[in-house]
Amino acid sequence: MADAESIVKCHAVGGVATLTLNRPDRRNALSSALVQALRAALAEVKADADVRAVVLTGAGERAFCAGGDLAGGMAGGGGGFPAQIADKGLFAELVLDMQALGKPIVARLNGDAMGGGVGLMLACDLVVAAEDARVGLPEIHVGLWPMMVTALLVRHVGRKQAAELMLLGEKLSAADARALGLINRVVPRDALDAEVERVAGGLAARSPATLRLGLDAFHQTADLPLEPALWALRDRLVLNTLLEDAGEGVMAFLQKRPPQWKGR
Repeated sequence: MADAESIVKCHAVGGVATLTLNRPDRRNALSSALVQALRAALAEVKADADVRAVVLTGAGERAFCAGGDLAGGMAGGGGGFPAQIADKGLFAELVLDMQALGKPIVARLNGDAMGGGVGLMLACDLVVAAEDARVGLPEIHVGLWPMMVTALLVRHVGRKQAAELMLLGEKLSAADARALGLINRVVPRDALDAEVERVAGGLAARSPATLRLGLDAFHQTADLPLEPALWALRDRLVLNTLLEDAGEGVMAFLQKRPPQWKGR
């Protein structure tokens, strides 16, 4: 796991790995180095069989993630046009890494999520936010458009609501963001850690094999038309029933005892 001085801190306990964006002086803005470090941390977590759920958060209390680092790292750079294309593609690769992780990711919104931070939040499976956190896409104010976030945003809210967020660049309260379907739970700041621990701990207690299969099915079929989605999910249901964990779960239910997951 990443060391304590890394720009992405990683701490694992009880089957839950907490990844912390560690640039509080830059409000945890997404530099290229931070995105690459986060991808590396996710790869470690994916390979660690002891980790069954992930919490993603930011250092400090001001910001979960302020978006792209306009002052140094995500606004351009050397290396010519091909290098700039590759640099801009890092965020897309990060999102795909998150969706292919096979382990649930809970965003702990310790502060504001702006711009690319909203995209990072939406790429997580669940979002728990402190009630004083804010969410917004302010890029339009500096002549930019949240291009990469667009793909995630329109998959979470209606088109008119997505357009309003991007065109007006207004900041929403956590409660308003929850009403739009961007956030799952909003809690008082002093209850944030307890709620995130409860949610992530509950996920870590589930069958890792079922979570992996279910998350893959969820992400791979979410945008398919109804009929192909149903047939694809039929195939995954067959696989689900063949899992050793499925047999154990049913037997444990009938015997009124906690299941003993094997992860297969």
